[in-house]
Amino acid sequence: MKTLLKADRLIDGSGAEPLTGATVAVENGKITGIYRGEVPDSAAAGAKIMEFPGGTIMPGMIDTHVHLNLPGDGTVLEDAVREPEGVLVATSAFTAARALAGGVTTVRDLGAMRGTVFNLKRALALGHGTGARIVACGQPITITGGHTWYFGGEADGVDGLRQKVRGMVKQGADFIKVMGSGGGTVNTLSWRPSYRREEIAALADEAHALDRKIAIHCLCADSIEYAVDAGVDQIEHAGFLIDSKGNQQFDPRVAEKLAKSGIPVTGTLAVAGAAVKAMLAKESRTAAEEAFLGRWQAMLEDNVEQFRKLRDAGVSLVAGTDAGWRFTPFDGLPMEMELMVRGGMSTLEAITAGTGFAARVIGIDDKVGTLQAGLEADIIVVSGNPVEDLDRLRHLQLVMQAGHVRPHAPPPAA
Repeated sequence: MKTLLKADRLIDGSGAEPLTGATVAVENGKITGIYRGEVPDSAAAGAKIMEFPGGTIMPGMIDTHVHLNLPGDGTVLEDAVREPEGVLVATSAFTAARALAGGVTTVRDLGAMRGTVFNLKRALALGHGTGARIVACGQPITITGGHTWYFGGEADGVDGLRQKVRGMVKQGADFIKVMGSGGGTVNTLSWRPSYRREEIAALADEAHALDRKIAIHCLCADSIEYAVDAGVDQIEHAGFLIDSKGNQQFDPRVAEKLAKSGIPVTGTLAVAGAAVKAMLAKESRTAAEEAFLGRWQAMLEDNVEQFRKLRDAGVSLVAGTDAGWRFTPFDGLPMEMELMVRGGMSTLEAITAGTGFAARVIGIDDKVGTLQAGLEADIIVVSGNPVEDLDRLRHLQLVMQAGHVRPHAPPPAA
C-alpha cells in the first residue's frame, strides 16, 4: 500500500532547517519521495492519505546507548542479573516495545547477558513481535571482575582480548563494546582505566580487522586518552572522575585531543536526570532517599557542565540515554535532548543528535536516521513544533517502523 503523510512541517534529520508543507510518500516499507506542494499523480494514485494538521513529521528517534536487559525502574545491576536468562529475554522484549511506543524506532544495546539480546533481535527479525530495531554488541568486554562482569564478557591480555573479539563476532555482534574503566558495578574503579594502552589498542585493531566498530566506556581522563590513541569509533560517557567520591576534574588537554580525533561521545545525561526525576516524584522521602537525591542533583549539574565543556572544546556529541540503568526509561530520549540543550546545544542540534547523526555514528545511516527516498520508513509525527519545544517529542501522533504503523504511547498527563 502507498501512503502519503502530510503535516505542517518536516524535520529530515540531517540538521537542515524544517520544511513547511512537505509530504512524505511511503511504499513497501520504504520512503519513495518527499514533495513540497503538489504530489505527482504517480505517487498520489491509490495512496492512503494521513494528515496531521499542526504536526511535525520527522525520522524515528535513535537511542545509541541502552541496556535492554535492565528494566529502568531503579533495580540495580546486581539484582537484575540474578534473574534467569529467560526473564532477561522477556524483559528485553518489553523494554524494546516500550522504546518503540515512545517514538524510538532504533536502539543500540551496549551490553547484555550472554546471548539474550541476540535472541530477541532474531525473534523480532522473524516477525514474532514488535519492538525497536536493535543494533547489539552482546556481552561488553571487561577485565576479570570489571564493570558488568556478570554479563559474561571477561577477558584479559592482548591475546585473550583478540580471541574475545573474534568470539563476539562469531556470536553475532554488530559492534564491539569495551569497558575502558570501572563503572557502577560493585568493587570496580570508575576513576581508573581498566585495560592497559596496549590492550585497548589490540581491541580496536581486532575489531576493525573484522569490520566492526568499537565503542569504549570511559569515566576517567586516562581511559579517554587510551581510547583516542587506539583510534576507537565512539566513547561512552567521557567522564573525568578523579576519585571514589564522584568528583570530576575536566582535563582540557585530553578534551582537545578528543575533539581533534573526531571520535563522537555519548553523554548519557539522562541517567542522572531520570534519577532526580524519580526521587522528586515521591510524595515523601526517607533520609536515605533525600541523601540519594542530593547526590544525583549534584551529579546532574556536574555532568551537564562537563558536557558543556566538551562541546565548547569541539567534541562531537550524540544522543544516548543509558536506558535501563537505574531509573533511566526507554522512552527517555526527549529528556536526553533537553539536557543536551542545557549543555549548550540548540534544539535542532539535539534532534539531529538523536536521528541522522546518531545513525551515522553507529553505521546505519544507509538504512534509517533521515527522511530521504530509498531509506526505511522509520517515521514519527508529533503535535506542534519540537524545534520550539522539545516536549512535543512526547506528544506522538504516529509511530511508523519500516512502513508499519505501530502503537504509540499517549501524551503525558497535563
